[in-house]
Amino acid sequence: MEDDSEPRQSSWAYLPDVCLRHVFHWLDDRDRSRAALVCKKWSCTMDSGSLWTCRTITFYGKPSRARTLEFQSALWYTKKFGKYLKHLEIKLSNPYNTPFIKKFQVIMRGLLLHLGKCNSHLVSLSIKYLELDCLIWKNVVRAQFIKNLAAFLKRMSNQLDYLNLKGARITLEEGCELLNSLSSLTNRSFISEINIEDFFSLHLSVYSSALFHQTMSKFHRLTILTFNYNCISDEVLDILREHSSHSLCTLNIKCHIHDPHGQVVSGMSWANLAKRAPKMNVNFFFERVMKHDHLARILLVEIPVRSISLRSCYFSDPDWTVRPTLTNLLPAYWHVLQKLTLELNNDHELLDNELLQLILSCKRLFFLKVWAFLSVSFMERLLQNRAERKCILTTIKVRIYTAQDDSTEEERLLADIYRKFKYLIDSELNYFVITYPMV
Repeated sequence: MEDDSEPRQSSWAYLPDVCLRHVFHWLDDRDRSRAALVCKKWSCTMDSGSLWTCRTITFYGKPSRARTLEFQSALWYTKKFGKYLKHLEIKLSNPYNTPFIKKFQVIMRGLLLHLGKCNSHLVSLSIKYLELDCLIWKNVVRAQFIKNLAAFLKRMSNQLDYLNLKGARITLEEGCELLNSLSSLTNRSFISEINIEDFFSLHLSVYSSALFHQTMSKFHRLTILTFNYNCISDEVLDILREHSSHSLCTLNIKCHIHDPHGQVVSGMSWANLAKRAPKMNVNFFFERVMKHDHLARILLVEIPVRSISLRSCYFSDPDWTVRPTLTNLLPAYWHVLQKLTLELNNDHELLDNELLQLILSCKRLFFLKVWAFLSVSFMERLLQNRAERKCILTTIKVRIYTAQDDSTEEERLLADIYRKFKYLIDSELNYFVITYPMV
């Protein structure tokens, strides 16, 4: 007869530590806190460093009690387990007034000071879209925040491998101060990935700044660099060739209509960099920079371009035509181009033949995203060529603009095309095609 005097333990009590940590990994802070109250073993699991290596802290601009409690809890846990952090992301969501920004600056000062003292593992830091040029950032608060961040970067400069300050929008001097903080201990930085897209304020001709050139010369192991075209000059390309060519793999370059992009960059500088950095690929993102003469000054044949994105953002210009870009400019990259994104308001211009010819000429193109005025028959011709192995596309995402309110007939034709090529689409393609009224 069994002795039932001893209480039976749940099978959870025998769960191996590694499995228990895996369960805790999927819990949010509140559920982890509750689980830690179950028993001593689960409480010890709560203190496992592997649970706290990655952290995202969101500062919500719209006040609410729930968000305030969540925000305070996240900060408390970050301070409690900050010594384990390897990857930290700070998000500033919809800041709405100066008092909120002041509070954000004060809390960040304490947080960065604490991490600077206790953490020796942080390798990744992301603080995006600070938009320090907004009026809600008063001069004193802004200066104090930059000072605190610069001090933190200096303290962490010997261990940080990734820094993302996209959208900071600061002055040239402030930006160089922050970047120089990464090299202030040794006069050179070995960080491998930096994202400084929209890092500087609009309208700045960063490419002509000797201070920026001096700052970039401090980086000696860059593998991925993301920045704006208004930072590029022959001098910057020569600096990358001299200091990072042995490691450089990717340049992500954004060119915005409001950023200066009229500088003359030599094709020889690009060729010399590409020769010394054979692993390097270049990705271009154009925002409303669409005219052929502007693009031709930037897209030089010597650049190893892997990806091009042209976005008109719904703006229409009756004097603009995209045909020369498709027929004369982009075909120069037939041997290297892998991804093409076109978001065009081309209501006055038919592009079916030119676009199809470009796709067929690019032998390595596997990703295509197009938002434009096209005929539905373009999709049938494209899929027919793909079925005949005349191109290697694996992703096709198309939004066919139409000037009509009723696109029923176009949708019916697209359905017929899908049925015709169903086996190909289902077995080999990431495929999404719709019609979109533009009236």
